[in-house]
Parts: sequence; structure tokens; C-alpha cells
Amino acid sequence: MVSPTLRRFSPALTAAFAVAGLALAAPVHLVPPSSPVENQPVLVELFTSEGCSDCPPADALLARLQATQFVPGAHAIVLSEHVTYWNHEGWRDPFSSDALTDRQSRYAHQFSLDEVYTPQMVVDGAEQFVGSDSAKLTNAVAQAAGIPKQEIAITDAHWVSGNVQFSVHAPADTHATLFSALAENATVSEVRKGENAGRILHHVAVVREIKEFDSKAVDGRPLTLSASGSLNARDNHDPSHLVVFLVDHKTGHVVAVTEQTLNR
Repeated sequence: MVSPTLRRFSPALTAAFAVAGLALAAPVHLVPPSSPVENQPVLVELFTSEGCSDCPPADALLARLQATQFVPGAHAIVLSEHVTYWNHEGWRDPFSSDALTDRQSRYAHQFSLDEVYTPQMVVDGAEQFVGSDSAKLTNAVAQAAGIPKQEIAITDAHWVSGNVQFSVHAPADTHATLFSALAENATVSEVRKGENAGRILHHVAVVREIKEFDSKAVDGRPLTLSASGSLNARDNHDPSHLVVFLVDHKTGHVVAVTEQTLNR
């Protein structure tokens, strides 16, 4: 058993971002400036691991946020991002990837942290805290919901030979990087080894692929994410999420985010 202190300061690995995809039914359109938006979209990322015994409460909190949307004025778009640096503790997290470990390392640099840790929540790329802290999550999401975001929309998302093709529309003068992520709507694991041995763990919005695009890619051009066989075969007919968001070049804050439920 690794102590909670050591757990929260594990060394990070680095890797390149991967790619992803899935499908859709109807297009999403930009909200006209004159239309009021009651619930501001807010991106909530949880860095977690099935090898970390501190993580299940954070996983449950993320699932509750997604299901109940308990912060007034906000629509939380959640992503569960499984890191790799707990895999040496006896259980290899089947949802972990070096790309997500690298993404967390970038956040560590952005927030001037000495090292990475799990569970870690990041809200709109602007605030980070221990992922099981419900009060901090509520406050961070509420604050983020009070900050206006740019308009962004996904259109024409569809499956093509195991890949998803889609387009993104956002203001042409945006000074932000476009990211897209494919997340499984729900996953379940029976953990046999490591700190969570004997537990059945439940996850929502588990990121399986993530890709960074050029800022010019918001002009409606066709974009492609390759699933690369990353999705579980048993989940092929379950809904997943395609999430796209814009990150400000200077601050690292999320300035626009939207999602779409996808079905085979």
C-alpha cells in the first residue's frame, strides 16, 4: 500500500496525443448571440487510475456530476482521463494511456505543481484540486459557469470505416487550440490486483482517444478521428461522447466546449 501522500506525488510519463472517433444522429447548430443560454458548458476533467485506492470516490463524484448536474447554471461536460503511472502497482488500468499522462503533466507545468497526482480534477483548465473534494468541485464549476464562453458547434458527425468524421464551427478569429476527445459513456472493471483488488469499479466518460487540431480547423472543414480499435468490443453498441473544446494559447483555459452523444 502506498501512502496517500506518496500517491499524490507520483512521477509522470510523457507521450504523444492519440486520435479518436464515433457517430451521431442530428447536427448541432450554433446558438445565436440573441438566444440566452441557461446552463453554461463547463469542462471537468478527472485524472484517475484503477491502481489508486484514493480514486474510486473521485470517480463516483464525477459520475454524480454527470448524472445530476448538481451545480446550478452549469452544464458539466465531464471526461475521465486514466493515467499510466500506477500500472506498476500490480494492476494495469485497461483505460490508461500515455497521452493522458502527458496531458496531466502539461497541467502540472501550467499550475506550477512539483509533480502530478491522482485523483486530480481540472475545471475549464483554470482550477485544479483533489478530485474527491465535492465542495471545491461545486465552487469551481459555479465560478466557471459565470464566465462567458465562445460559440462552438459540432456538425455532420458520422462513422466511416471505424473512424468518425465531423466538423467544428467556431469564431474564425479565435486564438485557441482545438481538442477533440472520444469518451466511452460507461465502463465497468473487476479489479483483480493492486490497491483496488477485489473491487468492481464504475467509470463514466472514459477518454479512449484525444487529439489536438490546428486552430484553423474550426472553419467547418472535415475532421477525422481514428478509433484505432481502442473501444471495447462489448461497448460497440453503447452510446459514447464526442467532446470538442478550445484552449487559449496563453492561459491554457477552456474558452469553448461542447459535446455530442454518439451511437453506432
